[in-house]
Formats: sequence, structure tokens, C-alpha cells
Amino acid sequence: MPTFVNIAAYKFVDLDDLVRRKSELLPFCRSLDLRGTILLSHEGINLFLAGSRQNVDQFLQRIRQQPEFADLTAKESLSDHQPFSRMLVRLKKEIISMGVESIAPRQKTSPKLSARQLKQWLDEDRPLTLLDVRNDYEVEVGTFKNAVPAGIDHFRKFPEVVERLPEEMKEKPLVMFCTGGIRCEKAGPLMEEKGFREVYQLDGGILKYFEECGGDHYDGDCFVFDKRVAVDPSLEETEFDQCYACQAVLSATDQASPMYAPPKSCPYCFETDAQKLEGLLRRRNATLQQQTTPLPGSVPYDNVRPMNVPLRFDQQPVIEFLCGMHAHVGRDVWQKACDQGRILYKQSPLSSDAMVRAGWRVEHSVPQTVEPDVSNQVQFIYEDSALVAINKPAPLPMHACGRFNRNSLIYFAGSVFAGEQLRILHRLDANTTGVVLLARKKSVSQKIHQQFKQGTVSKVYFAKVQGHPEQDTFSCEAAIGDSPDKVGSRKVSEDGLPARTEFEVVQRLENDETLVCCRPQTGRTNQIRLHLRHLGFPVVGDPTYAVDPNTEPRQSLTMDDPPMCLHAYSLEITHPESGDPLTLVADPPSWWTTS
Repeated sequence: MPTFVNIAAYKFVDLDDLVRRKSELLPFCRSLDLRGTILLSHEGINLFLAGSRQNVDQFLQRIRQQPEFADLTAKESLSDHQPFSRMLVRLKKEIISMGVESIAPRQKTSPKLSARQLKQWLDEDRPLTLLDVRNDYEVEVGTFKNAVPAGIDHFRKFPEVVERLPEEMKEKPLVMFCTGGIRCEKAGPLMEEKGFREVYQLDGGILKYFEECGGDHYDGDCFVFDKRVAVDPSLEETEFDQCYACQAVLSATDQASPMYAPPKSCPYCFETDAQKLEGLLRRRNATLQQQTTPLPGSVPYDNVRPMNVPLRFDQQPVIEFLCGMHAHVGRDVWQKACDQGRILYKQSPLSSDAMVRAGWRVEHSVPQTVEPDVSNQVQFIYEDSALVAINKPAPLPMHACGRFNRNSLIYFAGSVFAGEQLRILHRLDANTTGVVLLARKKSVSQKIHQQFKQGTVSKVYFAKVQGHPEQDTFSCEAAIGDSPDKVGSRKVSEDGLPARTEFEVVQRLENDETLVCCRPQTGRTNQIRLHLRHLGFPVVGDPTYAVDPNTEPRQSLTMDDPPMCLHAYSLEITHPESGDPLTLVADPPSWWTTS
């Protein structure tokens, strides 16, 4: 069998007279029976070619005779067939398209980290972030273990991703990588421009890493943009193929499927919408388990918590601002934080008597933070281009609050949807399980919030309560106060906000407990729990409203406590884009058993 040498090379360098260069390169490559693509632009050259050993060497010798390409480095691999169909030379605005004119790798790029150096860092388990800047379909073929995917389908979307990456990623070393390194040449300077402090690019990309280090710390294969589709860590062609119809990357199992009918369809584009959603959710759930094992907040880390100074504290001492915003913490605690230099403005410590200004972003640095353990048994139950729905476990707070930051639902979900800013549309208590709805777009968030405001959202909760209600159906309209007490709880109050909940008995249990279906008609804080306690039927396991009078109420449960038996079973909205009704259902937990 003939052996073909495949080369990939790029260089950022000022080029002129592109038309002449094209007119010389194309016939020369064809005379050598080379195939592939050469991209030329005023910022440099990017090429992928394949041919015989002799002819590839002759091409490289010729092009390196030009001073601007004298040090052009090519990465090589071998194949037993020609992976390209034809020979093309194209003139482009960019040799790798990102669309940010201020980024010029020929003038400045991020420091390069050699493949062997990265392997050593990974061997040492050095704390760093691995960022995969490739497209989603490339990532699916293989990537470094524990790498964070950019979550894009085209590199032009990378600048949007950078804007939404978590602030804490800016503080520790970040190593980005792609197939051969060219995308990182632009990604790195952009990230530095956006405030990332220590950014490295993997020199030569995955292909160079395979060449020098094999597959250590890497899962799967590497997608390549030719007929080979993917190569393994030994740079050999794998069994992967690519669907002509949908461009999906196909494993050997995919190709054996009866739904694989090239060039018309494959198992991915043949699937029904329901099947596609099921597969997507399965992958989301698997990713979340990987990203939250161990729990991100349960591993010691340096936590920086921002606080914005409102107008009422303008030109007030720092200590008065801190105590006014977070009185429950205690003045002595805040004074100690100031004395230890852990209250910062623009990375400079503030003394307790320093004056703050409205609009400042003051930061509270908490070194070696360890958050309480929570449940990571999150289940994605729905997703489309506008919405994400989750069956939330407990205990798990919705967002950063109190002792929780990384051990929160929004942080967990953000680790799966890297690069997106998911928006919480409604809230469940940390101890309540069930349906949570998130928006993927600001416009969607606004439309759904309007539905909640207008009262057109239908919600159903399941609860297990203490006692046996006499009536099968009943309701409560007790008003609820809007001011929290020291543990964040509310009280039934005559001058509170109007509230109404409807209840239906599902089953009276033998142990003086009852399963109840709850339909809140308004959305006050702790409404269902308060109304049930007010009626004399507190929710089983409620640490705040069902406690013995001699026991101090708590806001949160621990992983060792019995569950609070309240579950958000279903949520019905009007889809903000299609206008169709959408009902989301979260399977109830084990305590909800009916006969």
C-alpha cells in the first residue's frame, strides 16, 4: 500500500502580494500531485497537505526558501490513502477566523507550553484549568481529562465565551489547546486582554502532544479536518467516519447501525427529536457528575466574594458598609477581616476606617474556603435553544449565598454549559427538590418572568405533612410577611403580602402523616411550608417550620439529615419562542409512595 505523508503548518507573518503567491503555489502543488488546502491572508499562512514523502519534502524545501517561511514548522502523520480530494489555495481575511481585529498573533501571542511540560504539570497534578477551544463535535471525539470545553460550534463564537467564563478562572494558570495550535494563537491574547492573568497555549496542539507524549492524560482520539476524520495518540487513523448529511462524527458502532445510510443519514440525523433530546440530556447528566465529583466547593480554594456599594453607603467607612450589608456576620468578624487585609478594592486592602464610594466593587477574600457538602444528583430533564430544566436534589442551594458559593445549582449547571450565562427563572429552597427552570437568553428570561408576574404559570408540589387533614380539599389565604428573621424565615402576618395555596389530600398514611398535592396561586417566600404549618400540618423534615418549640430552627439541612418532604412536581408555562404550552415534570423522590 502507498504511504501518504500528511502535514499541517501555519505561521502568522505579514504577507503581501497574495494573488501572486496563489498563482505560484497552486500549479507548483499540483505538479507535485499534492492535495489539500493552503489559506493565505495578510496575517499569514495555514496549510493542510498530503502526498508522497519526496513531494512533501520538495514542497517544504521550496517554501522555506522564502525568508518569511524559513522557520515554518510542520506536524506530520501517515496514512495509507490520500485524505484530501483536491488541491486548493484560498485567499482569506483571516487564516483562522475569530473576527476580532485587535488580536494580531504576528505581533503578540500567549506564552507557549511544550507538550512535555504540560505532561509534567499533569503528572504532578498541578492546579490549573485546561480549556478546550475547539468545536463541540471535535471535543466529543476526545479531549484531555477534566478539560473545560468552550461550548461552541464555530471559533467565531469564542469571544462571546470569554465574556461569560467565571471570574475565578482568571486567577489560576490556564492552559488552552486545540488541534494544532493555531486557534490558541488568537484565543490567548484575547483572554489576556479580558483579564486572565496566567495564560499558556499548548505548543503544537494535541497533535504535537500525541507525537511527544502519546495519550497520557487524554481520553479518546483527535478530530482532524480531512477524510481520516480522527487520529489516535499514535497518530494512526481510527475507525471514525463523518456523516455526509449532518457532519456528525461516527464511531464504528454508529456505522454498524441500520440507521446509517450514507450519504443520506446516520444514527444522529435519523433520530427523532425526542431521541435526540434523550441523548443530549444523558450526556449533560454524565458531564455534570464528572464536573462535580469531587464537589467543587468541598475542595479548599481561595474564595473572593464581591460586594457592590449602594448609594446609601457612599462616603461611609468600610466597617459601616460591611456591617450594614451583612449585619448577621458580626462587627468583630468584619473588623478582623479588615485587619488581615482581606477586604479589597481593585486588589488593594482597605482599612476599616477607609471611605467607600457608591458603585465600588469591594471584594472579601476568604482563603482556603471549604463549603458544606451538598447533593450533586442533579438531573437535566429538558433542554432547547431557549430553556434548560432540572430536577434539583436536596440539600442544594440555588445560587451563591451564606456558606455556599461553588456548591450551588447555578455553579454546577454553569460547569456543564461552559461559556453560557444561565439565568434562574424561579427559586426553590435549598431543601426542596424538583423542577427548576433556567433561561439561556436574556430575552427569554424577561418573557418568562412576565408570565410569573401575571400569574399564568401553573405549579404543582407534592408534600408529606404531619397529621391528617379532615377535608380532602382545602386552601389557605394567610398573608405572609416580607421581612426575614435571623435564619431567613418568614411569618404569617395580617399586614403581610396576599398569598393563596390550594391543597388536595392524596393519601392519609398510617403513621399520622399525609401525602398532599399543593397548588400555589401566588409566589411568596416559603409559602407552601408556611401555609401548611399555619393550618397545623407542617412539612415532614422542615428544619425551620416543623421543629419542636424547644429546638432552634435552622435554614439548611445537611447531607446526614432526613429529607424535607417537599417536591416541585410540575411547572407549566407558555414557551417564550414557540408560544406552545410546555409542561415540565420532575419524578418525585422515594418518600412519595402511594398505594
